[in-house]
Amino acid sequence: MDAGKSEGVDAGKVVSSIRDFKDLQVWKAARDLRREFYKLANALPDIERFGLAAQIRRAATSVTANIAEGFGRFGYQENAQMCRQARGSLYELRDHLTTCVDELYISPAEGKRLDALAQNAARLLNGYLRSTLALKRRLAA
Repeated sequence: MDAGKSEGVDAGKVVSSIRDFKDLQVWKAARDLRREFYKLANALPDIERFGLAAQIRRAATSVTANIAEGFGRFGYQENAQMCRQARGSLYELRDHLTTCVDELYISPAEGKRLDALAQNAARLLNGYLRSTLALKRRLAA
């Protein structure tokens, strides 16, 4: 179930409308975030090409990949674990973003804008995780 679509909607209808991980609002937000962080990584100075830029790209890709992998897993608990890994990568990105601001690679305003995108993706991911675990509990009852 996608937390981004669940407000005021019957849970059964939400689940039935999601056929693929690409239908998840959380994956879409993470994809947008990944695009933005790739732009950031590509704009970093050459000295960071194999360091910070590579770490940013890996973490950004990890967020979307873990959401997709979790969606494809058989059990709710496995999906939840992949969501937790995605969340860890999101927070890693936020730390890399702080480094970019501290090293004056980007302005504080741009850092704030990107951090707001990351926090929104984290909010959606947390909602998706909660709804996945709630669905697991309902089906187990």
